[in-house]
Amino acid sequence: MGIKYSVNEDFFKRWSNDSAYVLGFIFADGSLENAPYIRGKYLRVTNTDYSVIKQIRRAIGSAHKFAITPATGNRKKKYLLRIGSHVIFNDLERLGVHPKKSNNMNFPNVPSKFLSDFVRGYFDGDGTIAVENIKNKPHNRLKVIFTSGSKEFLLSLANALNKWCCVKLVKIYNSHRSYQLSYRSKDALNALRFIYKTANKEGALYMDRKYNKFKQLISDPDSVRCGNLFDKSSKIWNYNIRRRTQVV
Repeated sequence: MGIKYSVNEDFFKRWSNDSAYVLGFIFADGSLENAPYIRGKYLRVTNTDYSVIKQIRRAIGSAHKFAITPATGNRKKKYLLRIGSHVIFNDLERLGVHPKKSNNMNFPNVPSKFLSDFVRGYFDGDGTIAVENIKNKPHNRLKVIFTSGSKEFLLSLANALNKWCCVKLVKIYNSHRSYQLSYRSKDALNALRFIYKTANKEGALYMDRKYNKFKQLISDPDSVRCGNLFDKSSKIWNYNIRRRTQVV
């Protein structure tokens, strides 16, 4: 019989800032593994960022060790947290996580109080914050991108962000290997403000690298040539936020 590691099996039984964040991260970079031949059910969470996997392990109250895949070629070192628990497996299935979920997952019914935590978790797993240089323009363009194998998940995410942080509805793009939901300029800033709405709470979970980019943008926008996002006289500030486009 294998070693039995401790874990908080009640973690996903009730909503909290931490459980919402971890659930979002699992929707992005987690999976469920059903191994009936050994009567095992496992949660697997993997990422190249050690600090965020460590935070998740601590939040779940897990004593499990990490499995490490060494860096090879252009691929970074990867960390895997694998937790064996029928209780956690079943709770996650109830919340909408399924084995081989990537192409058919649906947006879970997250209470509005914890929605920003869930979105931040997903963003830390499958999101990008970027500053794009625009030729012959005095300012750079801020971009926030969510990626998923499930178009339906991104459509639901787009509707949630439209409702709760006043970004306009945008198209879901097919990038052949996956789908992308992309926001630019003021909408990207509004999305980030929503994502990090609860990140200043003591003990909040977030990926340091992405949160630090957001803090730099807020504290010193001119350092990334995005000062126009905060200039109330700029065209970006005054564009019609209520304009809507058809989601397809």
